[in-house]
Amino acid sequence: MFARPVISRMDSERAHSMAIRSLSGFGQSSIGLRTLDALYQSPELPTHVFGRLFRHPLGLAAGMDKGAAALSAWPALGFSWVEYGGITRFPQDGNPKPRMFRADAEQALVNSMGFNNPGASSVRDQLIQRRASGKWPNVPVAANIGRSKKVDNEQAPADYSATLEALWDHADMFVLNISSPNTPGLRDLHEESSLSSVLKACNSVKEMKGGGKTMLLKLSPDASDEDLLSSSHEALRNGIDGLVATNTTLKRPVPKNTKSRHAFAQNGGVSGRPLQERSLEVVSMLYESTGGKVPIVGVGGIDSTESAWNSLTSGASLMQIYSALVFKGPSVVSDIVRGLRARVRESGFSSIEEAVGYNNT
Repeated sequence: MFARPVISRMDSERAHSMAIRSLSGFGQSSIGLRTLDALYQSPELPTHVFGRLFRHPLGLAAGMDKGAAALSAWPALGFSWVEYGGITRFPQDGNPKPRMFRADAEQALVNSMGFNNPGASSVRDQLIQRRASGKWPNVPVAANIGRSKKVDNEQAPADYSATLEALWDHADMFVLNISSPNTPGLRDLHEESSLSSVLKACNSVKEMKGGGKTMLLKLSPDASDEDLLSSSHEALRNGIDGLVATNTTLKRPVPKNTKSRHAFAQNGGVSGRPLQERSLEVVSMLYESTGGKVPIVGVGGIDSTESAWNSLTSGASLMQIYSALVFKGPSVVSDIVRGLRARVRESGFSSIEEAVGYNNT
């Protein structure tokens, strides 16, 4: 699956597809799930967020399981919650290949996937079958929703709300993705009036369905601090439940070798370690601006106990990883959670919730 070094010599997208197919197979078998659980079980570090109990704060970020094909397997790899997608209303192939690259020296990925997914209706049908067959994960599940490429921003409210309606019964939380750099014009939805229109349309679906689901907004690390604060305040005025900081970045670090130079020369967003510093800045700024009253999900460069602890103490109630799974393998989940348990104990906190935003107090 995520084993090195075999997978490290393959084309990145092919390796990714192989891993998802393998995990999907494990997820269909109770023996497979028990095997993964025995190998990668993570310890308990309970936290209450969004009115839900999470076994610990670390979840799987969107982009890894785009079509929710391996949904059942992720908890067995130690994750306490899972985000699938991004899903768009219409099926789309995404951008031309190759569109995923590794910069091993920087522990970074570059991707210009472009929301390749089977579309909301197809994903919904697959998830209905999964639930009917008793293979639904026993952890909170989030769905990441993006704008269809063939839809312009004027039609975005109807596009997002249609996907939300299609997937309503198949996630506990919904992440509205206005920040992927790989769909032209998408990041313009950070602008207040555009964002407000999208959120109002989604709120209409929420009202029609009777509520009960958590709505989050995923923000861009490349927006200015002023624009991020403006977007987050507009989102809160429209009843958003939480913020996700952050998506991938278009900024590039200085490459350390020829392979990295090639990767960073490609189009698309950078994830992994180079995103760490900006993600922390945004988490901290949002925590401060909301007075710690709005849960924040920290994502971007979290790959160790140290980086996870920094995200928590900067203000993240929950966290997600993606690139760390590629570079370090699935044991990274239990390693981080074990390390966080030790940090909580050493710092004299009675729970991990007490550590959230501690550096901002």
